[in-house]
Amino acid sequence: MTLEDLVRLRRARDRMDRDYAEPLDVSALARAALMSLGHFSRSFRAAFGETPYSYLMTRRIERAKALLRRGDLTVTEVCFAVGCASLGSFSTRFAELVGESPSAYRARRHDDGAAIPACVAKIHTRPVRNRDGSPALRP
Repeated sequence: MTLEDLVRLRRARDRMDRDYAEPLDVSALARAALMSLGHFSRSFRAAFGETPYSYLMTRRIERAKALLRRGDLTVTEVCFAVGCASLGSFSTRFAELVGESPSAYRARRHDDGAAIPACVAKIHTRPVRNRDGSPALRP
């Protein structure tokens, strides 16, 4: 992988972080990175430890958790606010990453972390994709 490839992959990842609520698809991200879909997906996984789609969905679930903790939006409103088009897919992915349904997560108390600075809370509330619980390596 070349340095130029890494720069393009980082830009794609930054776009996912910034525009997570927009209708992004991996094909469009690959085209913007000037790579074929297969090369983009393989290179992204090699660089960041997960596929582009998984990374995007993890970011969306991370943002959804913050919105659900606020408690002023319904699960459906949160689903669409973070860029998911299907409530069923959102709920399934949320449960897979968080370990409980969005409704159950929203219903329980979250004030135990209120005194923790947001930058620290973000680390501990980030959804973990891999099953062993160790954080994924990210540059």
